[in-house]
Amino acid sequence: MAKRLSPQLFVSRLSFYTTNQELKRLFSRFGVVTEARMILDPKTQRPKGFGFVSFESEVEAQKALKAMNGRLHDVLSYFCFIKKESMPHQSSETSLVFRL
Repeated sequence: MAKRLSPQLFVSRLSFYTTNQELKRLFSRFGVVTEARMILDPKTQRPKGFGFVSFESEVEAQKALKAMNGRLHDVLSYFCFIKKESMPHQSSETSLVFRL
């Protein structure tokens, strides 16, 4: 059975000063962003340099992925990966890795 792609992107190589609001603003030009979340270090509460952006649809996520993957923005490079939804007994990791 084919797996469905999730409308969630993993975004890495972000500035440690990036906020959730900036991440959402950056990706909102590609569609409706339902969540933009920077991952924080539990001890320092500072961003770890990566996060997740969720869209309303897979089409919007694909559009953002095509436009933003490996691009420079404000002297930072963004690498986007798309996650697949999986069956409970399968790994949630994907073999689709998009890089420069």
